Amino acid sequence: MPPVSRMSLSNKMVLLLSEEHSLPFITLQVVVDGGSRQDPKGKEGLAYLTAKGLLLGTSKQKVTSINEALDFMGASLTASANKDYVSISLRVLKKDLENGLMLLADTILRPVFPEEEMQNEANRVLGAIQSAEEDPGDVAEKAFYRTVFQDNPYRHPVEGTKESVPGLVREDVIRFYKTFYRPNNAILAVVGDISLEEVKAQILPLFAEWPEGPIPKSDISRDATQKAGIIKINRDLAQANIIIGGIGVPRSNPDYYTLTVMNYILGGGGFGSRLMEEIRARRGLAYSVGSFFDPKKFQGAFQVVLQTKNASAREAITLVLKQMERIRKEPVSEEDLQRAKNYLIGSFPMRFDTQGKLVNFLSQVEYFGLGLDYPQQYPALIKSVSREDVLRVAQRYLHPEQSIQVIVGNLKEAGLIAPE
Repeated sequence: MPPVSRMSLSNKMVLLLSEEHSLPFITLQVVVDGGSRQDPKGKEGLAYLTAKGLLLGTSKQKVTSINEALDFMGASLTASANKDYVSISLRVLKKDLENGLMLLADTILRPVFPEEEMQNEANRVLGAIQSAEEDPGDVAEKAFYRTVFQDNPYRHPVEGTKESVPGLVREDVIRFYKTFYRPNNAILAVVGDISLEEVKAQILPLFAEWPEGPIPKSDISRDATQKAGIIKINRDLAQANIIIGGIGVPRSNPDYYTLTVMNYILGGGGFGSRLMEEIRARRGLAYSVGSFFDPKKFQGAFQVVLQTKNASAREAITLVLKQMERIRKEPVSEEDLQRAKNYLIGSFPMRFDTQGKLVNFLSQVEYFGLGLDYPQQYPALIKSVSREDVLRVAQRYLHPEQSIQVIVGNLKEAGLIAPE
């Protein structure tokens, strides 16, 4: 990975720079620690709507002129939110950098959240939520998070719910923006055809005027507990959509790297994983099955996801639980361990092989406090994992007997409800 410079502005905004001069493009990303876990209770979807509203007009330009300027430059400017943070990204040609920067700074520092455009955006969000009710995978995912996280802020969907979104008003958005959109709550990553001197001359002055302010402390449980549960959602489908899992880990957990190796062997390694071998190759019950840990700033989740015929749903679930139990009881083979390490180390550079990937990678490294030497440390962290380590984390973090199971499908065909 190319060298990275890090500096902190007087308003406490962190700036990261990686020079890459092979193409005349520059990609910038501003990350604000204001994702959906910061939504007030009853205002679910507020962080998402605020992020979308940034691009709907500023004190200097209406949304139409912003879009026209982007089209003229052939640039892209996007804003999105996830459960932890918001990201605003700009990709622009070097020759258009000055105009692109003005747009980026304007949308972040001077949004006005115009009433009509905000209402239209809320209606689009509501329509998307309602359409997603027809997607069994989405239905299963939302039911899983509601069950696993209970009263935890990670419980609700990023975009909100059909009950909460209609109640969001412009004043809510402005209040949320003023609370969380502060430089001391933000990271700016810059990658591309630009030097440190150009950054200091062109970028820093634009954000130096952004005033810092107090940020509310996150009120979120770090020790959520898990109780077994089966959620059955009846839909007239040919296949059942299934999620099995529970509480995971925060990204800061020191066992993260061992869990990465363990999960690769269990279900994260594609055709080489145990779940794929058992459920697809041997039994032919599913086209695809996989597992993953989804670490967050605080506690994340662990999931096994698959689709299978309704009639084989219970068999597939039993096989998943058996494989989870197996990796908790039996040390993995040295061959499986080495295969997992080789893949994880060998594929690591693919995380930053484009400007877009690299700017996102740098933002996350800073956000999660991994350190700029993380790319150099990662291979050693993976190499150090032993068979005993894999067994230890499987026993500590996998709980098949306490798993949450979500099944969306034809419950009668699956034998999960009594026939009429």
